Amino acid sequence: MGNHSHQAGRTAEELKDITLLGNQGTKYDFSYAPQVLEVFENKHPGRDYFVKFNCPEFTSLCPITGQPDFATIYISYIPDIKMVESKSLKLYLFSFRNHGDFHEDCMNIIMNDLIALMEPRYIEVWGKFTPRGGISIDPYCNWGKPGTKYEQMAEHRLLNHDLYPEKVDNR
Repeated sequence: MGNHSHQAGRTAEELKDITLLGNQGTKYDFSYAPQVLEVFENKHPGRDYFVKFNCPEFTSLCPITGQPDFATIYISYIPDIKMVESKSLKLYLFSFRNHGDFHEDCMNIIMNDLIALMEPRYIEVWGKFTPRGGISIDPYCNWGKPGTKYEQMAEHRLLNHDLYPEKVDNR
């Protein structure tokens, strides 16, 4: 089977900072709340691998009209030491519900907050917003740890990001 070691489950000590998962008294913030984000330790720091979140129910507000904007957001990252806990990410994304910002700003804010939280090796955030006024906006941003191969990876993925654009026929 090779020499891949199998690690036991996580200890109570490793999970001590995870307060939201399994909590029945979850509070939903309706305004921007980066403080809800929580992390846990990456048990596989010797390996590069992607973690991808697909978030099809993102909502924010247009800062001019106050009308809701809806999107599917894709967050992909290569962890280093810390990883974002998914329920806290869900609550964080929910906190944009009454946040007024342009699509491009929301995606960059999310990426910046996750960089500050986890210090990943690489991260990208892609928002696919439903059309308003007959046009959809799909901002993509990424970042790689400066001075590493991940910085080069970020440049490559950005330059080739829309090399094979998807068909957009249902939005």
